[in-house]
Amino acid sequence: MTIRKMTLAMAITGVALASAPRAEAGPTLDAVKARGHLVCGVAADVQGFTSVDGQGKWNGLGVDICRATAAAVLGDAQKVKFIPLDPARRFPALQASEVDVLASNSTFTLTRDSALGLDFAGVYYYDGQGFLVARKLGKRTTKDLNGVSICLQPGTTAEANVTDYFQKNRMSFKVMSFDKIEDMRKAFFSGKCDALTADLSNLYATRIAYAPNPNDFLVLPQAISKEPLALVVRHGDNQFADVVRWSLFAMIEAEEYGITSKNVDQAMTMDHPLLKRLLGVTPGMGKALGVDDKWFYNIVKQVGNYGQVYERNVGPGSLLKIPRGLNALWTQGGILYAPPIR
Repeated sequence: MTIRKMTLAMAITGVALASAPRAEAGPTLDAVKARGHLVCGVAADVQGFTSVDGQGKWNGLGVDICRATAAAVLGDAQKVKFIPLDPARRFPALQASEVDVLASNSTFTLTRDSALGLDFAGVYYYDGQGFLVARKLGKRTTKDLNGVSICLQPGTTAEANVTDYFQKNRMSFKVMSFDKIEDMRKAFFSGKCDALTADLSNLYATRIAYAPNPNDFLVLPQAISKEPLALVVRHGDNQFADVVRWSLFAMIEAEEYGITSKNVDQAMTMDHPLLKRLLGVTPGMGKALGVDDKWFYNIVKQVGNYGQVYERNVGPGSLLKIPRGLNALWTQGGILYAPPIR
């Protein structure tokens, strides 16, 4: 991909960066810098989003999003400690400062945002809840699921969504609840329940990674809910939330402008005002966040833009091969959109 050509009018905007105020220090950002690494809470073993390979290396979309924050704050995307958390443990762990940020496939909802002392700092994947079934059951749509038994995890939005959907459509169902995700998977694949419900991305991952024969199982195409998966930080630590949020936006913005890990060094040399500001050649952008002016460059160089991260973890370059869909850029038919970085 080539770096997108932009007009001078797009490049020259607003107030000069040299006059941008310095961000006030925040407790979490100070703690991360003093500690020398970011602590990121992630979902426990979700292929494509957060998983550990045979060499003990963490991989996945959520993992790379955390690495982007580490690159922005510390200049090194590898300075992250990952803590796997079950759904019931993720928010208490964040509230207790056991982790700095969550990239745990947590759905952004009003009650979580307003009642739990948490802030959502950017949606990194637009998802929806669905169902995985054995093909031999003959179920082809969600409307075929009347009377089925459903495996799910408590502490997620899944049970409430299922209840709402089945009541609305005057259908009956039986819940089989499992605290541990591995127990839920075993129950489903051993035939103890008819359907497994989770976010569609999770179901694709589960089928590929755990089904005895993936072709024997079908992810029903219909979504029964909106599930915007977002980064989560503690409420009130606005400066750290800004860094987490804009690190994600940097990846999206880089994809929009065609800046990749492979051509970012070339972009640094271009005589273009906007690129100079984004990449720290012209100082000031990092000052506004309380990080180094090369924060954007470090993210793209060390982690990649959003498209690169999507492709290798859940897209064409992965086992999951999930189409971009809603997660395509707004210029390409999706709803992925970063506010202007200026």
